[in-house]
Amino acid sequence: MTILDKILAEKEKEVAELKENYVQGSIQAKRVNISLYDSFMKSEKMSIIAEMKRASPSKGLINDGVEPADQGQLYEACGAGAISVLTDQPFFKGTMRDMQDVREVVNIPVLNKDFIIDEIQIDRAYDAGANLILLIAAALPEARLQQLYNYAEQKGLEILFEVHNEEEMETAKRIGAKIVGINNRDLKTFHVDLAVTERLAKMVDTDQTLLISESGMKVREDVERVAHSGAKGILVGETMMRSDDLKTTFDQLRIPLGE
Repeated sequence: MTILDKILAEKEKEVAELKENYVQGSIQAKRVNISLYDSFMKSEKMSIIAEMKRASPSKGLINDGVEPADQGQLYEACGAGAISVLTDQPFFKGTMRDMQDVREVVNIPVLNKDFIIDEIQIDRAYDAGANLILLIAAALPEARLQQLYNYAEQKGLEILFEVHNEEEMETAKRIGAKIVGINNRDLKTFHVDLAVTERLAKMVDTDQTLLISESGMKVREDVERVAHSGAKGILVGETMMRSDDLKTTFDQLRIPLGE
């Protein structure tokens, strides 16, 4: 079994439990109506989705003692265009409470970063104040991805549709994804290669589709590579969570676009 297979097997159990126990509307969170697509497409600098995560399957514990609200406020103050909050518990040590805590203190879009396989997870993300959800092309058949995409859109949520290869990018195009996350990390092996963004970006019109390059952003040169390919946003997790000087890290990665 790949890491993704193991995560999805656990997610099936979580969804079954949610269907037993979760009451739609039982979470009352602040709503901030702001479009990540619009703000990122208009920005003259590389937009950053800064990620809040305590751990990952590939790196183990990253920053177990982080306070989500404090980290969220820091991210916004340093120039984040949005905040991604990992809410998966078994593999990433996150909770929905983490996302609510961030949502309460920031006024930029918040992404519920999780492995979404059912509508009930979208209901819960909406209730908890998310602006966006993540759909991973590798996780589900295309027909099911389309159903979940449409359901999220009907609720007024934006969707970060994550791809890793040409076949998945074709799926994203057929589904009508406006925000496409190109994950440079192979979710089966967790190997990272920025050439994935360079290769797949050629398959879309970046004047219409917002490309977010995910994983592997450590230094300015990494960002310049993906910006040259047409990415207008990057998703940065581990680099932010390990940074001793977030302002400097943001300043290094928020490069001007169009140069």
